[in-house]
Amino acid sequence: MYSPKFSITNKILKNIGNIEASREVIINAPLVPAYEKKFREEAIVRTVHHGTHIEGNELNITEASQVLKGQPIVGRDRDIQEVINYRNVINYLDFVAKGEVSGGKVTGAVIKKIHALTVEKLLPDNQCGHFRKSQVVVKNSVTGEITFRPPAAIEVPYQIEEFVDWLKGLSKEEVHPVLKAGIIHYELVRIHPFIDGNGRMARATATLALFLENYDIKKFFSLEEYFDHDAARYYEALKSASAGDLSKWLEYFTEGLAIELTRIKEKVQRLSVDIHLKEKLGGKQVFLSERQIAVMEYIQRVGYLQNPSFAELFPKISEDTILRDLHDLMKKGIIKKEGKTKASRYILR
Repeated sequence: MYSPKFSITNKILKNIGNIEASREVIINAPLVPAYEKKFREEAIVRTVHHGTHIEGNELNITEASQVLKGQPIVGRDRDIQEVINYRNVINYLDFVAKGEVSGGKVTGAVIKKIHALTVEKLLPDNQCGHFRKSQVVVKNSVTGEITFRPPAAIEVPYQIEEFVDWLKGLSKEEVHPVLKAGIIHYELVRIHPFIDGNGRMARATATLALFLENYDIKKFFSLEEYFDHDAARYYEALKSASAGDLSKWLEYFTEGLAIELTRIKEKVQRLSVDIHLKEKLGGKQVFLSERQIAVMEYIQRVGYLQNPSFAELFPKISEDTILRDLHDLMKKGIIKKEGKTKASRYILR
């Protein structure tokens, strides 16, 4: 019976605490809906780019974004296909997270489908979503060093089945959702069930596990960026668990999510303007235009906004248009005007 070995260290506790605190702010931020679509789109681009770049994809983030928009670029066919495939994987994760597949659980069939989408048109059809039939080694894509040797091919179906059974019998009280995702990530890399594409499959399945446990955090985050930022450390963290103790790996994994969510939390707080805003508006969330968001960020940074700064903030927008945006913000009770002349200032209420 599968049973992961790890200790809840002070680092893990601290990281989980930061994750929970950031999660609360992000989920309840009153101004977030105005930028939710933008945040999600940014997270998808970062996830797709860094999730493939860590495996050797040569496209930069701008090129990856262009591919996702269907725009033509000059690049290797394989790199372009990897980006398209990973976007399809993310779409599939959303589909599973809604409970429309496998009852909203991580199953062997879901793992196989994630892999099939990951390597579509990159591997022969009989290797897409099919467990490997031969022995492979795991190499660090940065140094080329052999990190570890996965179990024999004949063991793969049994180890996956045993692991999935363990997941099915797990309650939220037993293992925190973030730790569960970290365990899934490591275990799928360790088993290495497919001939290729295991890293992307493991990272995507771990993300799915977070989605299924209500830790999607509005889908604003990208753990792949954290892993890719220092790939050598990522592989070293995976290697640290090769003796059977996942503690160091889970410290690294939880640190990544804590860093990513803290960054998003700070961005959201800048947009949220005033922690009491939601209460002032009767608990209603506020929908603002991108210009109004920029106005709020400016006022938070400087303390106030005056007419002479309009040209600096919006060089191509007429003063009348900006004034209409400001009047709308005043009407919503978010800012107020001090003074009646050209020297008047707009400040937070």
